[in-house]
Amino acid sequence: MPIQYYIYLCLTLFSIGIIGVLTRRNAIIVFMCIELMLNAVNLLLVAFSKMHLATALVADKATKVGTDGQLFVFFIMVVAAAEVSVGLAIIVMLYRNTHSVDINFLNRLKN
Repeated sequence: MPIQYYIYLCLTLFSIGIIGVLTRRNAIIVFMCIELMLNAVNLLLVAFSKMHLATALVADKATKVGTDGQLFVFFIMVVAAAEVSVGLAIIVMLYRNTHSVDINFLNRLKN
């Protein structure tokens, strides 16, 4: 499959994530949109890694050049999992204290 299809799909997913982050007020939906943006980047990294591996295999059959993007994706997924666990813990504590997950309520916590 051509790389343009992956680019268009990732651009669409990333745009949906940005629109969700900017327009939604529910903290859980905002976190889901952030994860959608991270997964769009992961998909694009894997697609470029596959493309780079295919071009490197033409020159040398024993190359391992195209696996770097997949390693980056693994580390991004680990960091995203840690971010979600901390974020959900913050949302649970926010809900316990205020009985709301509206992110606009966080501005009132400054006082």
